[in-house]
Amino acid sequence: MAVIIDSIIDTVKDTVTLIPFLFITYLVMEWLEDKTEEQSVAMLSRISRFSHVLGAGIGLIPQCGFSAGAASLYSGGVITAGTLVAVFLSTSDEMIPIFLSSSVAPATIGRILAAKFVIALISGIVIDAASHVIRYGFHADKHIHDLCERDHCGCEDEEGGIVRSALIHTLKITGFIFVISFALSLLMGFAGKNTIASLLSAAPLLSTILTGVIGLIPNCAASVVITQMYLEGLLTGGQLMSGLLVGAGVGLLVLFRTNNHHKENIAITAVLLVLGICWGVLIDMLGIAF
Repeated sequence: MAVIIDSIIDTVKDTVTLIPFLFITYLVMEWLEDKTEEQSVAMLSRISRFSHVLGAGIGLIPQCGFSAGAASLYSGGVITAGTLVAVFLSTSDEMIPIFLSSSVAPATIGRILAAKFVIALISGIVIDAASHVIRYGFHADKHIHDLCERDHCGCEDEEGGIVRSALIHTLKITGFIFVISFALSLLMGFAGKNTIASLLSAAPLLSTILTGVIGLIPNCAASVVITQMYLEGLLTGGQLMSGLLVGAGVGLLVLFRTNNHHKENIAITAVLLVLGICWGVLIDMLGIAF
């Protein structure tokens, strides 16, 4: 019973903090749609040259609401796959609060954040360059209309305007996140942190892979366990980064809910996992310590 109560409390707390980010994201998207196509395209083209830098930078802020917002922006055709992955890779979730509460040296935190930023920036640029070369349509056919048709937000109705439409999108996505997050929280609660810790205590390479897989779990408990194990000396710097790079918060949940291209969602998830593991292995091979 205690696990259920704790799961409800944690899920409510985590979900409520997402609402402002989601609402602002959808409000911006509706505003872009409300403007003429030429104005929106012109504005986005001016921003696009800095999109990877902005994505990698904003993800560092310890709030997974940004990854959720980025997933919605991608599903609406506002940002590219590379920018989305940059946000996912740089998302820090619970790492910074745990480090600060454990009195970790500011220089150590700074090095880890700098590494996440550089990795996210490089990866995002490479993904967009590669998709351009192989002409894989990650971004071409998306539009805010797709989200509106799916959620029946009534954005074309005059009454309520873009605020009403953004609110409907926000409430529907929030409800979806709450249900899935509660189920995951229950699973993590009954499985226990010790079970996860024992899985990560295997061989170095296997641990890096497992840390990345566990990092995919869209629940803050995963990043908490990974960060705490690193502080206890049970994980290397590469294993830590593998889990934290992959840990995109609820961003993946929102992506699968809002983007109708399911094969594309799976491809992005696979790319995120492979990148996290590969960067983690490289960090350990180079002997980089934070």
